[in-house]
Amino acid sequence: MKEWASLFVGKKETGESPLIELKHLGKTFRDGAKPVVAIKDINLTIEDGDIFGVIGLSGAGKSTLIRCINFLEKPTEGQVIFDGVDLGSLKHSELLRTRQRMSMIFQGFNLLAQRTALENVCYPLEIAHVKRKAAREKARKLLEIVGLGDREKAYPSQLSGGQKQRVAIARALATDPKVLLCDEATSALDPNTTRSILELLKKINAEMGVTIIVITHEMKVIEQICNRVAVIDQSHIVEQGLVKDVFLAPKSRIARELILPQTEAVEEVHGERKVRIVFDGNSAFEPVISNLTLECHAAVNILGADTKNIDGKAYGQMLLQLPEDENAQSRIFNYLNTRKIPYEEVC
Repeated sequence: MKEWASLFVGKKETGESPLIELKHLGKTFRDGAKPVVAIKDINLTIEDGDIFGVIGLSGAGKSTLIRCINFLEKPTEGQVIFDGVDLGSLKHSELLRTRQRMSMIFQGFNLLAQRTALENVCYPLEIAHVKRKAAREKARKLLEIVGLGDREKAYPSQLSGGQKQRVAIARALATDPKVLLCDEATSALDPNTTRSILELLKKINAEMGVTIIVITHEMKVIEQICNRVAVIDQSHIVEQGLVKDVFLAPKSRIARELILPQTEAVEEVHGERKVRIVFDGNSAFEPVISNLTLECHAAVNILGADTKNIDGKAYGQMLLQLPEDENAQSRIFNYLNTRKIPYEEVC
């Protein structure tokens, strides 16, 4: 813990300005004479220490958004304010220096094939004119942090996908960034490796104080590490807030599709009385259903469920088919009302 902390500056004191503000941000490309709007009127606030997720389908504008945050793509309208500075007002040399504080990791790792793991981590330090001995010493510490202290001499071809991404993370941390931008960083990895990489990012956030912005199309990535999320659809942010709030009651169509997908089993049920139970983090869903069936002396059919474990609490929904017996139905509704379990009857 002390070694990690010695490499990085701590988080801001509470009450200070947001670390990143996006104000009416837009980017339009030209396809010949035809304009193509990639993102439009994006307004987001990202606090120091956040793990902020942006989720959307392919083509929604996620990657363009993250590249506009660090001005790899220059926005055509709006502002990116980073640590109190409008990036659009900076000279090129100033922008390059500022961009060193906003490192990026990618789906494809982007490692240099002819360099070892250690040499890949040293690369941004070489560009920053850090002396060779100091650069290698820092690179070794970073490889230890990401769990690859024994692989410093390995070339990318000798590493697994997860190991390559760990080297990429170590390289991204070499310039002491305040922000780590992750563009679909786990999309090329298997589920177990994805889980381990996300745990590493959580540790970096918690112990180094690095703010992390995650661009993804995977809900499991958002629920595993993010505290806040924005949903992007057709170039616009359609919903944003705390992860638990957006997951509990998604308001936009695309968020409902991503978070509460309908299953074939639900769609095949016709003419039956059904109720959707909502889990808002106040109780686990298993005792609720077990107690309902025991106390109401009525069996229910679980047609579908989409529940999330966020910080040890249950969030999401479960769709139940009620028995035909009207007395049993009344007992079930009374049970839900008495115990103040959120629900809605659905057609």
